[in-house]
Amino acid sequence: MKFATVRLADRQTAVLVEDDGRTLRDLSGVTGAGSVLDVIENWQRLSRELRTAELPMLTGAHALLAPIPAPRRNLFAVGKNYREHVNEFGRSGYDSPERSEDLPTKPVVFSKATTAVTGPFDLIELHAGVTSEVDYEAELAVIIGTGGRAISTARAMDHVWGYTVVNDVTARDLQRDHKQWLLGKSLDTHAPMGPWAVSADEIEDVTTLRVTSSVNGEPRQDAVIADLIFSIPELIATISAGITLMPGDVVATGTPAGVGIGFDPPRFLQAGDVVECSVERIGTIRNTVGCHQ
Repeated sequence: MKFATVRLADRQTAVLVEDDGRTLRDLSGVTGAGSVLDVIENWQRLSRELRTAELPMLTGAHALLAPIPAPRRNLFAVGKNYREHVNEFGRSGYDSPERSEDLPTKPVVFSKATTAVTGPFDLIELHAGVTSEVDYEAELAVIIGTGGRAISTARAMDHVWGYTVVNDVTARDLQRDHKQWLLGKSLDTHAPMGPWAVSADEIEDVTTLRVTSSVNGEPRQDAVIADLIFSIPELIATISAGITLMPGDVVATGTPAGVGIGFDPPRFLQAGDVVECSVERIGTIRNTVGCHQ
């Protein structure tokens, strides 16, 4: 099933999205769910009830938010997880501590602040005066359903509730100059997410899905999830080894080659650019770049 979170004039609610991608069914009367996070936390019960419930169609003006517009804690994210992206990043001069095209031997895990999360069609802020080198990164994001610690790779997929799309927008100069990634990855609006959250039972084999991006209609990134250096089970096992994962945690799995710093000279985002990030069978987010009014 597909779910989204919308804002109406007087409230925020989770909705069930029908296959046409346009018809939305209001979940508030059945679940009281204010966002997809509430759906995830009550999934064992709701997954049965929603298959037979008669849900009213959502009517009236609404705005589509990120599926989890206010995560409980920072997003987990993974760097350098596609071979060709490792190469382009190493050549770019933005890697730290030095230029390197060597493949990582362990997953490179960092976090993005919760305040970076924004909607699937919202503005990506340029943050003039803070950064001048804003880049895009299309990624499949995994949403944790059943939490836990010391999750094995063999059982990791049992802990996955579903998937969404994230643009891991990055201030490259901050990433480089501060010798760490938190600041460069966490500026407000630099984690567009959505448009839907798709439950794992809808996806037979996530590794076959294709991740793509474009800027102003020009194709930039294109790879399949099977190309990940560290698989989804490996990422979950690594993160959970000493950190308890919680329902609703989001793990962005890494981006393919084709980002702005992969060009010579780099092609950073400019005001008015339109960035599209897609994951096959999950959806497409489309964000215009600009300055906050």
